[in-house]
Amino acid sequence: MVDPFSRGCFMLEGKEGAPYQMELITSATSLNDFFRFLKISPEGKVPVYNGGDGKWIANSDVITQVIEKKYPTPSLITPPEYASVGSKIFPSFVKFLMSKDANDGSEKAILYELQALEKHLKAHGHPYISGKNVSAVDLSLAPKLFHLVVALEHFKRWKVPESLSSVHAYTKALFSRESFIKTKPTKEHLIAGWAAEGARVSPHTHRALLVPGGHPRFI
Repeated sequence: MVDPFSRGCFMLEGKEGAPYQMELITSATSLNDFFRFLKISPEGKVPVYNGGDGKWIANSDVITQVIEKKYPTPSLITPPEYASVGSKIFPSFVKFLMSKDANDGSEKAILYELQALEKHLKAHGHPYISGKNVSAVDLSLAPKLFHLVVALEHFKRWKVPESLSSVHAYTKALFSRESFIKTKPTKEHLIAGWAAEGARVSPHTHRALLVPGGHPRFI
């Protein structure tokens, strides 16, 4: 599965003029290349990054800091007060995706997190979380939201409510960026990856309405 946390290369492409070479580790990777990867990252962690000094880094947050320091323009630093926006969306998505109990509250939880993002985007009136320009928090959320959109539609027959118009505009802006288009996984690989993790197609159709007051009503 293409790891949604592997945003190091995605962030690097957001840096104008920053040279890079990307190598993907997938189910089609040869054994020789896979073992070479394990020598670099013995625990199998992705992403891994080499800035040209021969040292490999296998921590997304550290990779982000290194790239930002090496290529400071344009700055992708997210103001501290916005750094945690949307941070609970991905774990809520995973819980809902893997849920086999329609009454465990996982659908309500993901709607709550998406609604929180909607409120933030509307309140600030900007296309991205911290303003008019994309920042690290947006580049972190982009692949996670792509997994959410694709996987929930396939496995749960579930879509982000149309009433969350700011979230839809936000995902459209992120998904249309050249850097995202170049690095996103195919839908087929993404679905196969989650199926390998245990996700199964739900026999039920999930639909949610957000009623006045912001509380979800399931129909």
